[in-house]
Amino acid sequence: MDKNNGSKADTGYWLANLRLLGVLLSIWFIVSFGFGILLVDELNQFSFFGFKLGFWWAQQGSIYMFVALIFAYIHLVQKLDRKFGVSDEDEDEDPSAQGDA
Repeated sequence: MDKNNGSKADTGYWLANLRLLGVLLSIWFIVSFGFGILLVDELNQFSFFGFKLGFWWAQQGSIYMFVALIFAYIHLVQKLDRKFGVSDEDEDEDPSAQGDA
């Protein structure tokens, strides 16, 4: 029975993780493909640091957004880990204290 409960918790964790990945990848797709390709003409009506915004977004903005999504994923998956009790931060042991004993 314990094994079955662990399996349900594991399934819940991975479903939540896959949902989170799906949302973040959707945001990345919209930002990179949508803003950088589909909406480039509309964005080019605006200037950003002396460049057309559509051009800048396709070249730089989508990369910045990708890096921001990586940090968002790190933060959100740490919250998810704590919620499901699998966080590495919860360990009270100090790895350096396991020395030469």
